[in-house]
Amino acid sequence: MRRSLFTEDHETFRAMIRDFIAKEVAPVCHEWERDGHPPRDFYRRLGELGVLGIQVPEEYGGAGETSFTYSLVIDEELAHAGATFGNAAVHTGLILPYLLKYGTEEQKKRWLPGFVTGDIMTAIAMTEPGTGSDLAGITTTAGLSEDGTHYVLNGAKTFISGGALADLVLVVCRTSPPDEQDRRAGLTILCVDAAAEGFAVGRKLEKIGLKSSDTVELSFTDVKVPVENLLGEEGRAFEYLTHNLAKERMTIASSSCAMAAGALEFTVDYVRERKVFGRPVASFQNTKFVLAECATEVEAAQIMVDRAVGLLDAGELTVADAAKVKLFTTETASRVIDKCLQLHGGYGYMMEYPIAQLYTAIRVARIYGGTSEVMKTIIAKSVGL
Repeated sequence: MRRSLFTEDHETFRAMIRDFIAKEVAPVCHEWERDGHPPRDFYRRLGELGVLGIQVPEEYGGAGETSFTYSLVIDEELAHAGATFGNAAVHTGLILPYLLKYGTEEQKKRWLPGFVTGDIMTAIAMTEPGTGSDLAGITTTAGLSEDGTHYVLNGAKTFISGGALADLVLVVCRTSPPDEQDRRAGLTILCVDAAAEGFAVGRKLEKIGLKSSDTVELSFTDVKVPVENLLGEEGRAFEYLTHNLAKERMTIASSSCAMAAGALEFTVDYVRERKVFGRPVASFQNTKFVLAECATEVEAAQIMVDRAVGLLDAGELTVADAAKVKLFTTETASRVIDKCLQLHGGYGYMMEYPIAQLYTAIRVARIYGGTSEVMKTIIAKSVGL
């Protein structure tokens, strides 16, 4: 179906991104998979290209674009090429909204210019070894010094995307005990300089997919965090995190839909060329029927994403809306990619083929940003259950 989401400016941007990926990313992606992340300077290259500053206001060096549509273009072009920008999506899609909405003017002037150029890469540290979706269980603590000039941060985090190369980490910690009536009270976000004494990057965690997106453990031992690095107000972190969930889940939904579309494209090309029993795999009725189902599911997911992007840009995407689109797109993408891998036969199980990389990459989409089960709980509440 014809999409009405994109303008001529989007298509110009798309051509630029596609050319950049073909020349500077696709040829070296396999090295990033081996190393666990792109070279640090790659993010500065994205900064030069303007990718990191698309949604940063012009006064801080960005393009001042408020629409999510440019992120959608990037997701689609990366999936089309079977490529990745490492943890750039975490930097721009997850961290930026917190800095823009809750950062002070001084903080924005201090951090956003470097955010745009890639000189300051960011990550967010929520999950702990003993806590996943239950943020109320966070035990990392930060106490204010006697002279009131800094916090002293202690604790550990795990599953931190981009933590290995981050220069600034938004750490969710407990600055006061939970209220008896509200376990989520007392949580605060501190922006921690990765060069601070006592800050340590631990193990680089070995994942089954997304291998060029580093995921690590972090620890904090008496880390001094200046009070000027408090993001927003003390004790309101859970409220802040909830506010950004809709966009975070849209980021996951968008990339999942793009990955499903990429899998379909790769598979159509493959079955046309691959021969079995002297005939192209594409000539068998089963192949046609399976890919017809996949094409229909991808189309439905794309329509849902496009509609949700419009709502997000208008400030009307609710938590329940975002849960629906994340649930549908991630589950759909998982089904589609699995079917596409099956049509590749044994070659689909080989990591040299893009379909294998998509198969391992998509699995986490039903977990991070809120599991499918959490999405169902949110949706059920929205219909009165």
